[in-house]
Amino acid sequence: MATAPARVFPPTSPHVPVFALGPYADPHRSVVLAMKERSNLAVRRHVGAVVDAALLHLEVRGEIPEGTVLVPAPTREASARERGGDPVEACCKATGRPVASVLSLGKRTADQSELDAAARRANLAGAVRIAAVPRGRCIVVDDVVTTGATLQASVETLLAHGAEVAACLAICAA
Repeated sequence: MATAPARVFPPTSPHVPVFALGPYADPHRSVVLAMKERSNLAVRRHVGAVVDAALLHLEVRGEIPEGTVLVPAPTREASARERGGDPVEACCKATGRPVASVLSLGKRTADQSELDAAARRANLAGAVRIAAVPRGRCIVVDDVVTTGATLQASVETLLAHGAEVAACLAICAA
């Protein structure tokens, strides 16, 4: 995972720039699967360090503002329980940057892995909940951006409640 973050353009626009650390292929895919499907808790710290370096790189290039708050994209509660906690939230916290874990999904939200873009948007329509509005500019962080539906629903929820979203960052882009 030694590549610089690059701008990506998912089919469903989240209304802000989206950056990814690489494609959803090895080695990125292996890392994501290790922290999600294999509950590898240790790798989350390492991914956090990589995410922090990517954010610093984007700040130095002037592509994102300095001093942002990281907002982990929401995950289903059942998935987080199965995985020993939310891996994206753990990666965000491992950066040492401010984190606002304010987004969640409604209980009836289905697993998105087998859904196409339209079904993902429908699945997330009205499903993203917000517990509080992050202070200052924020960046939504997710593990994989596929269609952009999760990022779009997250950003729209934040914006609707007065948050200032500067960008999104994904570990991988499918």
